[in-house]
Amino acid sequence: MANLGIGLTIIIVVNQWSEEMKIGVIGAGFIGRALATLAVKSGHEVMISNSRHPRTLGSTAVAIGCRIGTAQDAAEFGDVVFVAIPLLAYKEIPEVPLAGKIVVDANNYYPQRDGAIEELESHATTTSELLAEHLAGAKVVKAFNAILQGDLEKDGRPAGAPDRRALPIAGDDAQAKQVVTGLIDAFGFDAVDAGPLSESWRFERAKPAYCIPLDVAGLTQALAAAERDVEVAHGSWRRR
Repeated sequence: MANLGIGLTIIIVVNQWSEEMKIGVIGAGFIGRALATLAVKSGHEVMISNSRHPRTLGSTAVAIGCRIGTAQDAAEFGDVVFVAIPLLAYKEIPEVPLAGKIVVDANNYYPQRDGAIEELESHATTTSELLAEHLAGAKVVKAFNAILQGDLEKDGRPAGAPDRRALPIAGDDAQAKQVVTGLIDAFGFDAVDAGPLSESWRFERAKPAYCIPLDVAGLTQALAAAERDVEVAHGSWRRR
């Protein structure tokens, strides 16, 4: 790892993560389906779930080539569990089966959808710290929240490609971050570590690194430029 002087670290994956894992996905929206698809293509066994009933995911399972189940099932199934749901529902994530597991938090806070959450409005905490507080004992890593679904599906490139995009991560457990970094690499992206969960605000909604296609150098600069009280123009991340 190379320290960048402001708490940011470029994570270099020497050997691409190739060990087959069981991956649970809680949330079958755009990001959840994209992550499940990439995980299956990378050789992992995947179970996806939603807030309704597994039978509503029949066509999704066929299209992706994965299992389906409830959120409880997916939490119990996965060695690594992705959470990609509206933030307002984070307390509905089952706690007990995720204790000790790596939980990849791809959630974002949209007040108009989630309602105003005072701890986030006052910057007393971050979205991932809220989830980590709920999931006591889980190893929460913030990742895959700062990329649009379409880009996640099409922007992946082989390691070393000159146009390879970088994605930010944050977390308090170094080993968990290495596992997630391996998944990021396998999905076709480089990773830049923004530090602990307390620094994950740097790539939350409306920050310079949020959903903007950047390489390692550009992402590092965007993370460093983030200001807690300053937001970029709403929707600007949808412009290429």
